[in-house]
Amino acid sequence: MEGQIIRPTKEEIQTFGKMFYDNSMRAWNTFRLKNDMIKEFKALKEKQSKFSYKIVFYQDYGQLEKAFRKLKRNKEPLPVLMWFVKEK
Repeated sequence: MEGQIIRPTKEEIQTFGKMFYDNSMRAWNTFRLKNDMIKEFKALKEKQSKFSYKIVFYQDYGQLEKAFRKLKRNKEPLPVLMWFVKEK
């Protein structure tokens, strides 16, 4: 996957949303971004553009810290942290 990582404009964004189950795929495969996220990542308003995502999961904090040091050293954009939440 090649492309340009888009950046937010504010210091911190915190939002909550729902995931949706797709019966035909038999998986939780859809999540919708709230308006506050769209406002921060203005490129997402470009209807003619194509977007993709990259998910990275680390098994322990040591690996995560190493990845953050590499991001900082290479002056790459900070990632968006995402948690899966099972609601009561």
